[in-house]
Amino acid sequence: MTRYADTLLADGERVVLRSRQHWLAPLLDGRYPWALFAAGLVLIILSSALGDSPARTVLGYAILVDLVGSLAWLGLVYWRWWAEDYLVTNRRVIKIEGVLNKHTADSSLEKINDAVLDQNVFGRLFNYGDLDIMTATDTAIDRYRMLDQAPRFKREMLNQKSALEQEYARPMMPSPPLRATMPTEPTPPPIAGPVARPAYAGVGGGPAPAAAQAAAPPPGPPRAALSMSPDEVTRTLASLADLRDRGAITPEEYEAKKADLLARL
Repeated sequence: MTRYADTLLADGERVVLRSRQHWLAPLLDGRYPWALFAAGLVLIILSSALGDSPARTVLGYAILVDLVGSLAWLGLVYWRWWAEDYLVTNRRVIKIEGVLNKHTADSSLEKINDAVLDQNVFGRLFNYGDLDIMTATDTAIDRYRMLDQAPRFKREMLNQKSALEQEYARPMMPSPPLRATMPTEPTPPPIAGPVARPAYAGVGGGPAPAAAQAAAPPPGPPRAALSMSPDEVTRTLASLADLRDRGAITPEEYEAKKADLLARL
């Protein structure tokens, strides 16, 4: 089953860690419906002392409304907790909340300056904590309250940030030449003395007659590109594949250059 968060991932983006609030969070958020439910149970015990009086009937309806309402409230609290999705990917940190109406907040890893983690005694005992993601201005741009496995979440986020910075710092390789440079022909030495005009040239240096032009030798075939050894072609294809994977060239350009290189073998 595809989760809602998986539909928000960009091309080449992968999920490294998935988490949500700790299971104690819905217990604390549901303290009021739990209190109403407990009050309904107490009223059931007290109503037995009223006998068959009309007051007991009225109280019974009130208890029923109290129990149904508190259970529906608890169900909504746990449903919201189950719908949460906190992700660390190789590009960003994503926070998704909401049951029917989804609220999504994401932070790019390259913009994160630090992350402040707070854990009390119970947080260290049950492995949860409050995580604040900080920007370069030391302003919290997102807060994760009672985050499950908070130390691991922070550690993985910083590891992915470091890997992304190393990827951006890697120098781009220039595209290798696809055709060998044509050798330059030596310039012929100048001919001493006046240049004799061809006998078929027209008067005043005009164009030659059509018969003389037809007698001229046809131009030679274009010079083909120099061939390459199999090792050179293999190294060049590897460089082109690396440029394609990093987005420097498109897959169509890679295939065209690959066909050109294979034709040189």
